[in-house]
Parts: sequence; structure tokens; C-alpha cells
Amino acid sequence: MSMLHGSHPLKALALAVGATLLTTTAYAAPIQVTNGNDSGEGSMRAALIAVAEGKADSVIVTSKDDIMINSTLTYTGQAPIAIYGNGQIIKTAKNTNLLAISQGADLNISGLKFEGPGGFSIQNRGDLKGEAGKGIFVNLRDNQTGTLTVTLNDVEVSGVAYHGIHISDCDIAKDCGAGAGGEGGGSPASIAVNAYNLNIHNVGYGRVDGDGLRVDERNEGNILFTAHNSRFNKVGADGVELDEGQNGDVIVNVSNVDFSNNGGYCQKDLLQPLLPSPVEAEFKDGEMSADKVPAEITGSADDKCFEREVDLYASGSVEAYEFGIDFDDGFDIDEAGNGSIKTVLYSSTIHNNLDEGLDFDEEGEGDIEITVIDSAASGNTDDGFKMTEEENGNLTALISSGHADKNGGKGIVLEAKDAGKVAALIENSTTANNDSGKKSGLKIKGKGVITLKDSEITDGFKAKKAEIVKI
Repeated sequence: MSMLHGSHPLKALALAVGATLLTTTAYAAPIQVTNGNDSGEGSMRAALIAVAEGKADSVIVTSKDDIMINSTLTYTGQAPIAIYGNGQIIKTAKNTNLLAISQGADLNISGLKFEGPGGFSIQNRGDLKGEAGKGIFVNLRDNQTGTLTVTLNDVEVSGVAYHGIHISDCDIAKDCGAGAGGEGGGSPASIAVNAYNLNIHNVGYGRVDGDGLRVDERNEGNILFTAHNSRFNKVGADGVELDEGQNGDVIVNVSNVDFSNNGGYCQKDLLQPLLPSPVEAEFKDGEMSADKVPAEITGSADDKCFEREVDLYASGSVEAYEFGIDFDDGFDIDEAGNGSIKTVLYSSTIHNNLDEGLDFDEEGEGDIEITVIDSAASGNTDDGFKMTEEENGNLTALISSGHADKNGGKGIVLEAKDAGKVAALIENSTTANNDSGKKSGLKIKGKGVITLKDSEITDGFKAKKAEIVKI
């Protein structure tokens, strides 16, 4: 029995099944938010549920009304979700998260504002009754792999007690990574954040360490942060804090971004009178016993605002102690583990922050590579630009058309400790009126070569081990 080519019964059956699938498969389409209700048909909450159930693939806000919610909007799906608005505000009068992505889904938000109740301060804290609300919270799954991508375009966040935006790959998310150290564990996934015309302001005043944008990454994986035409202003803690706690790099590309007026949750005028006098002291071996050092400060509006450090001799007597108030920075990166910090900062401003302007720290195996172009740091309470390589890695810097003036600490600080080396080209740049004005423009710690080209370090520089070359 012979059969014509293409007429085999199995092939015919496959073609028939394929045709049926094409005519019966329902493809998900965008779902519209048509009103500003907290729940029910046409609401944002209903739209997020529809996408999580696979009934829609994205959300379009067409309502002219703002969206008023009484509890957190939560997306529980793992599929990517995109939410498109046209300037509408998602707001709440409650101290709660506005939007939570609970299962590590890729997130794309465009044209929306997120507004908490505001009015928070160290005397009106948001964490006294439990939760301190965030604007947007994205939590990765413990077994997540690949790269989580969060893209924010024309988004504004304000008025929340805690982080404006928090992306967490950390199993102790509430208290993970407050500075270097790499506490907590996480998934092998990387985190990529893309911010275009993102405006975060007046957040983080209801709990200590409330940042504008906070990324906590643990285990394997990198942090990749891109920001353009964005602002991180008037934040209680850091304008932006990126904490990479274990293996992985922090890779940053920033242009036309303002990190200013941040770090003031720990209210200076309220807390400074509670500091001991003197706030710091040094002693000879055997001169001061540990029990005579002033005790930790308690009973204040928030005792977590105080720092107390005591150094001891081998004999157990006190070598030195120091008390301070824990203010925060404009832009803070901590990389603790096997990984490097690689940053390009272009045409950006870092002004009037209550601690450092820019503060990058790398500890463990890895280096710091930083390029700063046409950017300025002024009026910060401590150093303007500070980069510290804590262990045996190297620090490489290009600073072109950089300006640091009227900072309470040094203008520019480049440090490489242990066996690390510093290599820097500073061209067409200026420092002036920093600290006391004596050797406060540029501080170099570690061996290496620093080249100054067409630059004016009018308040002097300090470099004990490095060679300074002027061309």
C-alpha cells in the first residue's frame, strides 16, 4: 500500500490538533483599572489578582481617580508584571506597604505615584505599633535564580515611614544589611534595578535606617543599578543604599541624579544633648577601666540612633572610646564578600547630606573601580566622596570635572587598606573649603600613584604612602 508524501495519518493528526489549539487557546491581555476603589471589579487589587491567576498579563490604569487603599496591594504571581499609569496616585492613610511583590516577579511600573500618610519623625515613629510601611516592596523567593529585574519609569514615592522602595534577597528582610557585614542568607539570583525619572522624597522618617531605595542581595548574585534623571531627596537615612552581602559584584551606572538632603531621621538637635562629655577620649594602658566608660544611651526617642565604640588594650583597660549619632549618606554601597564595586557616576549632585555624600565600602576579595565625571559633592556633614577598599583589593579611580567643597570632612577620600593599592587620575577637578581647610581636599590611604592633571586642590592633600604626580 503506497501513500502520497505528506498524507501520513500521524502527521495529519498533528496538524489537526495544532489547528484546534490555535483556535481555542485564550491569550492573556491587559486588564484595566477603571476606578479608584480599594477592591472590587475594576480596582487595582482585582487587577493584580487577575494577573496572578494568569487571566491578564499586565495592568493599565485608565481611571481618572486616584486609588485609595486600606491595606497593602499584593501581587502573588511569579510571572512578570507591568503596571502602566498616567500620573495617578496610589495612596493610603495607613502605615503600611503600598505595593508588595511577594514572589520575586519581574516588575515594570510606569507613570504612577505612591503616597503614604507622611508626618513621620523620630517623635512620631511608624514602627511603634509594629510595621513601618514602605512604598514598594519586592521580595525574592529563597530558591530564585537568574536575574530579578525591576524597572521604574516616571515613578514617584513619598510619605512612607520606612524604605521608599525595598528589594530584598535576604531571609531577615526587616533588619538585613544595615551597613557592611553581610548578615542573612538569600537566593542565587541577581537583582537589576533600572530607574528613569524616579523621584523618591520625604520617606524613611518613621524608623531608623529607612532609605529612599534599598537593595539587599545575599548568596550568589550581583546588584546592577542604573539610574537616569532621578532624585533621592529628604530621606531619613540613605538616599540610595545597595548592600551586597556575599559573593557578587555591585555594578552601577548613574547619570543626572541628585542625592541631596538625606540622613536626618536621627534628629540632631533632639539627641545631641544626650551625648556624654567628652564624646571621645584616648587613654594610656592601665589608665581607664572599661566600667568607667559612659554607658550606652537609653530612654531617648530612639536609642538605635546612637553609636558607642570602645577599644581595649590587651590588658583589658580602655584605649579609646567614642560616642556619636548615626546619621546617613546620600549614596551608600557596601560590598562584603567575594565581589567588586564598579561604578560610573556622571553629571550628578550629592549635597547637604547629614553624613558622607558618597560612601562606598568593599571588604573581602574584590576591588573598587569608580569613574566620576562632571559631578559635585558639597555641604555634606562628613566627607564628600569617600571610597574605601577594606582588605587586599585595589582601588582605581578616574575623577574628571569633579568638585568637592564645604564638606565637614574631606573633599575626596581614596583608601586601600592592607596590601591594596590606589591608582587615580584626577583631572579638571577642584576641592575647596572642606573641613578645617588644612590638607582636607584630598586624602589618600595606601600605596599607589595619584595623578593630578589641571586640578586645584586648594585646601591641600594628605598622602603618606602614595606618590602624588602633578602634570
